[in-house]
Amino acid sequence: MGASQSVARCKDKGPPGRGVLRGRQKFSPWDDALLSGRDPRCLLKRGLRHVSFSLVTKGMTDAPDFLWSLSEVQKLNLSHNQLRVLPPEVGKLTRLVVLNLCGNRLKTLPREVSLLQSLKVLFVHMNCLTELPAELSACRNLEVLSLSHNFLSQLPASLADLSRLRKLNLSHNRFAHIPVCVFSLRELDFLHVGSNRLENIAESIQCLASLQIFIAESNNIHAFPRSLCLLTRLELLNLNNNDIQTLPEELYLLCRLARIAWNPMDKGLHISHNPLSKPLPELLEGGLEMLFSYLKDKKHT
Repeated sequence: MGASQSVARCKDKGPPGRGVLRGRQKFSPWDDALLSGRDPRCLLKRGLRHVSFSLVTKGMTDAPDFLWSLSEVQKLNLSHNQLRVLPPEVGKLTRLVVLNLCGNRLKTLPREVSLLQSLKVLFVHMNCLTELPAELSACRNLEVLSLSHNFLSQLPASLADLSRLRKLNLSHNRFAHIPVCVFSLRELDFLHVGSNRLENIAESIQCLASLQIFIAESNNIHAFPRSLCLLTRLELLNLNNNDIQTLPEELYLLCRLARIAWNPMDKGLHISHNPLSKPLPELLEGGLEMLFSYLKDKKHT
């Protein structure tokens, strides 16, 4: 989703869902339960591992109050609605493990999110976020955090305390640099900062020794930092569509990069659509071994 689509999503629209309701032949299970006065707990899905509740694509501008009494819920999906505010009562759902809020109109999250001590997965991509509460750092069990397609330009320094975070998606935001707190997240194995406003990658990137996937495509990065070559666990490194002209001689240290990759889904080194100086473009066509060999020879001459 581009910036224009994000802006459009955050603008006021007409009354939600009228067209859908007009053509619908049956009430949904959710509507039917409320109209008949039944306990919403009858809609809880009890799986082998988690108790879940889903209200997806309901056109809601406000979350229904009965949600906050469902204290047993562990997976809550409110995605693809029109929620502008997540009320502080969400803090009552202390057993939540997965919270999916993607595709709404949220500009921030309530401070009470800090009460979700069991939370492991938080999806808030495709919203209108301009800030995050510092209290999010209290969710010490968080492992996956998706914040892509928002309007973020900074993160609270306190997020450095999310010591168990393994996957972080900051793509399609307004970051001019990778937030400093990110370099304290030593368990990260996935970091996506593509489609931002980055002009460089700080040397501190070398602190993220567990990284296996690093994506920084579609920025304005001018140099390939040598410190990236110290991340020897990298299996996918995507720097496509930047302003990189040269490659560091130590690139061969990234021995887990299997190939020069052209398909976005492939593991390997993605370095296309950069103004690479000669003879690098020709070497890329010859494959990663040829490129590594050239850089090794260059280093020792």
